[in-house]
Amino acid sequence: MNTKSYRGVILDRDSFDRDDLDLTELQGCPVQWTNHCHTARSETSTRTSDAEIIITNKVVIDREVIDASPNLKLILAAATGTDNIDVTYCREKGIAVCNARNYSTPAVVQHTIALMLNLLTNQHRYLQDVRDGLWSQSNVFCLIDHPIVETAGKTLGIIGYGAMGKRVAEVAAVLGMEVLVSQRPGGKPAAARVTLEELLSQSDVVSLHCPLTDDTRGLLGEAEFRLMKNQAVVINTARGAIVDIDALARALDQGEIGGAGIDVFDGEPPAADNVLLQLDCPNLIITPHNAWATQESRQRLVDIIAGNIRAWADGSPTNTVT
Repeated sequence: MNTKSYRGVILDRDSFDRDDLDLTELQGCPVQWTNHCHTARSETSTRTSDAEIIITNKVVIDREVIDASPNLKLILAAATGTDNIDVTYCREKGIAVCNARNYSTPAVVQHTIALMLNLLTNQHRYLQDVRDGLWSQSNVFCLIDHPIVETAGKTLGIIGYGAMGKRVAEVAAVLGMEVLVSQRPGGKPAAARVTLEELLSQSDVVSLHCPLTDDTRGLLGEAEFRLMKNQAVVINTARGAIVDIDALARALDQGEIGGAGIDVFDGEPPAADNVLLQLDCPNLIITPHNAWATQESRQRLVDIIAGNIRAWADGSPTNTVT
């Protein structure tokens, strides 16, 4: 067991802990922590300058920050994605980068299905109608002014078939849906998978669960939305940049697709004038990148980070991306 103590900094603790987690495992690591609730770009290099270990959720750790942190040995992503970390430069500098994997699967699957069901049943619109008094004013016992669609017999198209995509497929099958899985963007053809074009043209719901890479950036744009059914809905709980939001806004506004449930944006928090935030569309549901954020999920995240630190300190690093 390595008994050395390290200097560590947590850059954006508020993004994963709101004083509702058990930090026993993290506090028990051989690290003297400095905690920051959030960190602005202009503050990052100063706060990491003496650190040997960094925990970051979304704070960018680029070449400039790395060069300003001469003692840096380990970067821990409080997330699965590491697109905010210059992993290539870390590899050159011999700095280990570890992420957290599969901690949020139950939460994101639950959120994905919730977005889908709300869009198919127009639940969000009916809730507003009740609040607006329309049910009380109705001449009949129920309100059925908005379409209500059953999942049974419908087709769910999944793009990204890792742990998350597979679990969504399992839940969808229980709901009576047929499931199509897209070929891996940029990858080789695989058995039992369909082309992206086939998936888009045949699916009633398209759900994204792939990472953001050069092959998936802007994966759904104008051409792709034109391939989809007019009543199809898109769910994105993956990464914002996978979808061209200008093309999505046009597709929604022009009725090319039936709706969208969006939990992620390219650049977060989004600007107030973001095209989707300005769009007056009843079939658009936007949630603030909190699909992952159940208390249970965040606790698993912290415990995985603590495990990553202990494994690295003992010379057997886990969940490495470098």
